[in-house]
Amino acid sequence: MATHGQGFETRAYPNSRRLVIDDAGVWNRRKHIIHMLAELDVTRARQLIRERAERTGERLSFTAFIAACIGRTVARDRTWHAYRKGRHLILFDDVDIAVLVERQVEGQKLATFYVVRKTNEKSVEDIHREIRQAQGQNVEEETPGARWWKLYLVLPGPLRRLMHHWLDFSPATRKQLGGTVVLTAVGMFGKGGGWGIPIASNTLSVMVGGIATKPGIVDGRIEPREVLSITISFDHDIVDGAPAARFAAALRGIVEDVSLLT
Repeated sequence: MATHGQGFETRAYPNSRRLVIDDAGVWNRRKHIIHMLAELDVTRARQLIRERAERTGERLSFTAFIAACIGRTVARDRTWHAYRKGRHLILFDDVDIAVLVERQVEGQKLATFYVVRKTNEKSVEDIHREIRQAQGQNVEEETPGARWWKLYLVLPGPLRRLMHHWLDFSPATRKQLGGTVVLTAVGMFGKGGGWGIPIASNTLSVMVGGIATKPGIVDGRIEPREVLSITISFDHDIVDGAPAARFAAALRGIVEDVSLLT
């Protein structure tokens, strides 16, 4: 309930924001994250998406396309999404990507994560439909485990942080709750180019920024190209700079090849 008085309004602080406080503000500050800023030519990919929309009336989610590309890329080297457990690395077979979607939480639209399982095996169309279905869900009523999620939010801060520490010793549970890769798309909320720098939580996080029209060279000619700004973040405790650069190169190849859209 909101109250007014003395030139300002007071509203109840949503319990759901505690997830951000715990995950971004407490847990992730212990990580040693390295960031890479890259640009990908998505001219052909966006053209194919537009052409498909004209034929079928359904416009594929660009986020779904990027998720499919990341899934195929990570499948080439499981170290890119490995979790550390003491003196061991846990390398998962499935690439489960936590995608940021807006859903109903406590009566309002909030950005929440939805985990798309086995993105390394799914088509762009399958991922697109799964994301669209998730966007229509009421998290509190339709999400599996919502009852436990609500109980977690009302726990005192020290107990919530203790549960976060416990996840460090249970990679399988952490994968189940938050996937193995995080994909956020801030570019969907605005126009123009630009990068975002995430507060990364997983070994691999990818933030899709804006798209700008820039000159590019195609067959020796200068042409306008649609260029995507993308930020790739790795946990440096697990992935070094050279493997991170190889991931960026491999991802660029899959995105610009556009075979997943043909």
